Amino acid sequence: METTAYNRLLTTMRSGTELTAKQIAARFRISQPYHLIYRLRENGFQVELVERTNSKGQSKNFYRLIEKSKRRTKAA
Repeated sequence: METTAYNRLLTTMRSGTELTAKQIAARFRISQPYHLIYRLRENGFQVELVERTNSKGQSKNFYRLIEKSKRRTKAA
C-alpha cells in the first residue's frame, strides 16, 4: 500500500510534532500544504494554528493536531 502525503502528515502530527506550512511543504514534497490541513479538518481532525514569537521578535505559525473530534451518528 502506497503511503500518501496525507497519511504521513497525519502520522507525524499524531506523534505531537508541530509544523509550519513551509516545513510541511518541504518534508512531504507538496506545493500546497494548506490543502492537506484542510483535508485533515474536513475529515474531523482538530488542527490548531499556534503563533509563536522567538527572542528576536519574529513570529511563526505552527499547525498542531489537538484530537480527533468524535462525530455522533443518529439512530434511525
